[in-house]
Amino acid sequence: MFRLAMRMAGNRITALIAMVCAVLGGAALMTATGVLAESGLRSHLPVGRLAGADVVVAADQEFHPQGDLPIALPERRRIPASLVNALSGLTGVEAVAGDIAFPAALVDARGGVVPIDGPGTAGHGWSSTKLLAEPGIEGRAPGGPGEVALSRAIAGAAGVGVGGRVEIVAAGRPADGYRVSAVVDAPDAGILFTDTTAARLSDRVKAAGGPHADTVDLIGLRTAPGAGERVAAEVRTKLRGTGLETVTGAARGDLVSPGGGASRSLLVALSGSLAGIVLLITGFVVSSALAVSVGGQRRDLALMRAVGATPRQVRRFVVVQATVIAGTALVPAVGLGHLLAGYARRMLADQGVVPEALPLYVSPLPAVATVTLVVLAVQIAARCAAWRTSRLPATEAVVQSRSEPRQPSRTRTRAGMLVIVAATTLSVVPLVARTALGAAATSLAGIIGAIGLALVGPALVRRLGTAASLRTRPGASASAWLAMSNIRAHALHNAGIVSALAMAVVFVLTYTFAQTTVLAATTDDARAGTLAQQRLTAPELGGLPADTLAAVRNVPGVRAAAPVSRTSVVYEYAQFGETVAESASAMVLTSDASQVLDLDVRRGSLDRLTGRTVAVSDDVAASLGAEVGGRVRLVLGDGTRIAAEVVAVYARGLGFGPVVLSHDLATGHTTAALDQSILVRTDGTVRARQGLDAFASARPGFVLQEADPRPADGLKGSPPEVWINLAVIVVLLTYLLLNIANKLVASTAQRRTEMAALRLNGTTPAQIRAMVRREAAFTIVTALTTGLLLSAVPLALVGQGFLGRPWPAGPIWLLPSLALAVTVTAVLAVELPARRALHTPPAEACRAQ
Repeated sequence: MFRLAMRMAGNRITALIAMVCAVLGGAALMTATGVLAESGLRSHLPVGRLAGADVVVAADQEFHPQGDLPIALPERRRIPASLVNALSGLTGVEAVAGDIAFPAALVDARGGVVPIDGPGTAGHGWSSTKLLAEPGIEGRAPGGPGEVALSRAIAGAAGVGVGGRVEIVAAGRPADGYRVSAVVDAPDAGILFTDTTAARLSDRVKAAGGPHADTVDLIGLRTAPGAGERVAAEVRTKLRGTGLETVTGAARGDLVSPGGGASRSLLVALSGSLAGIVLLITGFVVSSALAVSVGGQRRDLALMRAVGATPRQVRRFVVVQATVIAGTALVPAVGLGHLLAGYARRMLADQGVVPEALPLYVSPLPAVATVTLVVLAVQIAARCAAWRTSRLPATEAVVQSRSEPRQPSRTRTRAGMLVIVAATTLSVVPLVARTALGAAATSLAGIIGAIGLALVGPALVRRLGTAASLRTRPGASASAWLAMSNIRAHALHNAGIVSALAMAVVFVLTYTFAQTTVLAATTDDARAGTLAQQRLTAPELGGLPADTLAAVRNVPGVRAAAPVSRTSVVYEYAQFGETVAESASAMVLTSDASQVLDLDVRRGSLDRLTGRTVAVSDDVAASLGAEVGGRVRLVLGDGTRIAAEVVAVYARGLGFGPVVLSHDLATGHTTAALDQSILVRTDGTVRARQGLDAFASARPGFVLQEADPRPADGLKGSPPEVWINLAVIVVLLTYLLLNIANKLVASTAQRRTEMAALRLNGTTPAQIRAMVRREAAFTIVTALTTGLLLSAVPLALVGQGFLGRPWPAGPIWLLPSLALAVTVTAVLAVELPARRALHTPPAEACRAQ
């Protein structure tokens, strides 16, 4: 059976190529998605400055919801400093250091800030050099509060050496002068103060939080050779029940920067959002390619039935053939998938979504999962494609091998209608959930609707073909009559092509316009709610110094100024009888934020945003059942559980986030513990703007920019997720169009006998080419029309839900560009194989069949 299956497949090279391309592209996309997902779960950042510590003790930087994946916490959780002495006496421990990190930046002689990776955690105590792997130290340890040590990278960028003088802004204090006592040749060493000075500076940062006094960020233990695992086991026993983690090996790298480690969860979320779409499209394309392949062998399968093959043997024959063909494409597909994952990781790193140093985790698991899913999908699709022919009586199977059923399956048509109704129902989600989840439902609804079209397609194409035939004028050309007859007679075949092209149209329109609509709604919310004209930041300093707010308010022309920062929170709510945990971005505001921001408060007031209080968006209020005066339970970015009073419910959650924390509540629960920005509302005069410009210019590292978010100039200035979504659309559209072209080439090549018969009956090659062009035109128009109709309802509802109007936001050039791409693909994929088929003499073409 295997040899016969391969010989039969070899006689239909075009169908074979279409099948191979479908599996190759789909398996590559699935592998890439799997590699990204596994990297998010199992990859680790480089150990970096903790390379000299064999064992690291730190707080758990994850929230563990019941029955779900852990959620990364981006803010540093501190641990008691007393553990440093408690662990130093363990057998096998050669050195122990408690690491403290705080904002620090160096000002050069020209008054500029020396660029540092991670200025929010660049400051450390000298004892943290024990955590470095074989640091090369030039000079000596800082001997007093006026001395520091610098990493070689920072010293080189500042142009200073041992004995030089530098100015440093540390922990939100004004710049102070220091003498460089040493240069440390080690990666990520940062700026090193005496332990006493570091404790004083970090205590100044932590003092407002109270609970973080006498704490360290983590503890590193250097052990005797070969004693690392034994010491780690002893430390775990000693710390059992404290909630602290004892880490060895590659996992130490995630503790260097909790925010960097937390970015791994973004890979999991991104892969999860893509997985469903990739699986649906891959399954659709592979099934479509198999239908063409099996359709071209219907006569051979019918002859097998005529010579005694049982229905099961026929189906098994098709399954073996399809599985072997798919297997030849799986090996290169897995390799291509890993390459795609590498390109995706680099793109995410370039956009700042994940750290540049985060590597991909490579294991056989994504490949095994991809092979299993693809083989399973191929076998199911092959059985379905061969089901009808295998069950027909032998003589009837031979008769119908050159024709299609006169009436499309009513069961299939009804199932397709139910799927389209389900997709339309799913489109309603944006009306009730003005969130990213609601927008995702739009894309999913479009693709499900396209699958429904594939089921209802034969009946639809036959009716359209009949209607077109009835309206064809009596004096129409022979080519027109032939084209209409073929469309009616081959409704099943034509429906597969129409549904594939419509899938491309629906996918691109719904996926793109859903994203651009959310982006437009977010920008509209932010613009409408921003009363301030200017935003002051200091990213190179790790945050704004503590005296900045008071100084800004004293600038002439400034009417109001309020600090604004961002962190994250986790909240839990009941959904379908289960508890769901969701991580969300949270703004940190003070009670005077209403002077610079308008969140469209519906109930309560931001003026009461002091102490243990929060404000929530109306979506979160509905999920948590929260009202003004009630209490909600949250997990802050450092894992602290709190119960806070709700003082306001606002409507502009899309533009400003679902949760707002009071400044008092967030203090002490962020890594840098400094305000990230200050929004400034002025009297609008030139004098006020000039005063703010002069204020920012006089302070190193300060950046003054427009507070009102402006619409992006095309794609310039768009957030990273827009570029990511654009790349996903381009890749998937390329995959769809390539496989649609292969399918059209294969199906056109299979019509050689039909074209030869027409030529033997007197039809000229020009008439046949005209017939093929008319069929292609009918297919293109039908695909574009049905694709637009299937997209219309989801896009109208997403526009209504997010923008309050029944149409989406997005580039107007997308529709004509997409129509052109679909038209060119279809025309070339039909015209070129038709011309090639006509070059073969008709008698020879008939004998070949």
